[in-house]
Amino acid sequence: MIVIPIKEGENIERALKKFKRKFEKTGVVKELRSRQAFIKPSITKRQQKLKAIYIQQLQLQED
Repeated sequence: MIVIPIKEGENIERALKKFKRKFEKTGVVKELRSRQAFIKPSITKRQQKLKAIYIQQLQLQED
C-alpha cells in the first residue's frame, strides 16, 4: 500500500503527482501489461541479451 504524507495546506494536485510517481516506480502497471500475454523464455533471454549489448555499447561510447 502506498502512503503519501500530506502537509497542512498542501495542494491536492501536488499530492496526486507524488502518488502517481510512487505508483509508477513500483512497476505495477508494467507487470500487469507483461502478464497479459505469455512470452517464451527463449524470447525473454534474447531480449535481455540485446539490452545488455546495447548498454555495453553505450558505455564504450562514453569512454
